[in-house]
Amino acid sequence: MSETRLPADVQPVLRIPATPQDVNHMGSIFGGWIMSCVDMAGSIPAAIRARGKVVTRAVEAFEFKKPVLVGDIVSLYADVVSIGNSSLRVDVNVYAQRMINGDMETVKVTEAIVIYVAIDDQGRPRALPDPKTI
Repeated sequence: MSETRLPADVQPVLRIPATPQDVNHMGSIFGGWIMSCVDMAGSIPAAIRARGKVVTRAVEAFEFKKPVLVGDIVSLYADVVSIGNSSLRVDVNVYAQRMINGDMETVKVTEAIVIYVAIDDQGRPRALPDPKTI
């Protein structure tokens, strides 16, 4: 059994099973599928903090540590780690839980830092609300 565990006392922002439709030609889950999940997960705390629409501006860092396999339950944890005038920097950590010989193993599979920008209804950057009003 692995020593890695899901983060304690924190709920994932997204959990999703890895299915055969997402497999690449090498037999593991396609990296683009994981990137899409990371973007969705990161946008949730960003939109909550921005109190409205956000768009992905950049990916500052993205590291695939281990493969995701068919049947894994993928848990994504995301936190806003810094803010600017209209931008938010979000740290996303991804874990896979898989059954190995009847035991549940948890492995950290991906880490990413994604930058989002709060936008108005016309798609232009807008200032983030004062944290005291949230």
